[in-house]
Amino acid sequence: MMDAESLRAFLLTLPHVAETMQWGDNLVFWTANKSQGGKMFAVLVLDSPRAVLSFAAGPERFAELIEREGIFPAPYLARAHWVALERWDALPAAELKSLLRDARDLVYAKLPARTRSRIEGSTTQRKSAKKKSPARRQRSR
Repeated sequence: MMDAESLRAFLLTLPHVAETMQWGDNLVFWTANKSQGGKMFAVLVLDSPRAVLSFAAGPERFAELIEREGIFPAPYLARAHWVALERWDALPAAELKSLLRDARDLVYAKLPARTRSRIEGSTTQRKSAKKKSPARRQRSR
């Protein structure tokens, strides 16, 4: 069974994921930094009696998931096919991880190509900047 800490640790291992604290005590997970044009794909609710987690499910999975006990349409986001979990044991850990990977991929795929390119380019630039030796950096100035 997942909990808030293990879920957060897992989500931060996914590619290009960033987190922010918003709307009180909610950890919001984005497909990239909001400033880069990323979109949110999951919200970890730290202080709510109604839900512990909301995430994008997509139209196909949405209808299927809300039929299950402990899962309901996410408030404010159901029209975008988001679901919410009432409790951590509503889904087995492996299935929840798979659904969250899919949520991230689903939202990332809907980003404009230009935004995806910018996100992927910023990661490549950071990696190549780290690999340059001091001698090469001086020559390139």
